[in-house]
Amino acid sequence: MKVVCNFCKTEYSMAKVPVVPVQCAICGHTWTVSAPKRRNSFLIFVAAICALLSAAVFVVAILARHQTDVKNNNPLVATISNISTVVDAFGDSHFVVRGNVLNKSTEIYGVPDLLIISRDAAGNIISQQKFMPSATLLDAGASVEFSHTLSATTNGVKKITLELRD
Repeated sequence: MKVVCNFCKTEYSMAKVPVVPVQCAICGHTWTVSAPKRRNSFLIFVAAICALLSAAVFVVAILARHQTDVKNNNPLVATISNISTVVDAFGDSHFVVRGNVLNKSTEIYGVPDLLIISRDAAGNIISQQKFMPSATLLDAGASVEFSHTLSATTNGVKKITLELRD
């Protein structure tokens, strides 16, 4: 237990409450040490558990509401505005996909990764490439443009789609 001299504030550590008055070794002040007030540890434990449960319920409720709002409102919209081709140093042609991400909500939202999917004539996936646009946050009503060159060649590609990834 920790005991402090009332006069000079020197701190002492004692194993138990002394039955006689104590004298400070620094200033000589004498005082009586009283037993510390005991707290009911069971009540403290129950209060802590209740607080943790309340916090967990609150967090789950907020997350569930946020997820519902995001799913229902679809605040971010990603669109492709232009697809062109470039030829690399080896003579292979690659697609350059340009577009933008628009925040159509009234709140700031984080911009997730974008996924560009190349498909053949039958709709089968040829390649997928994930990338991060230049902005990580979008203000309400704001948009960010992107331009990304795909690493896969243009061979067999008939359709290119764009998805937002969480």
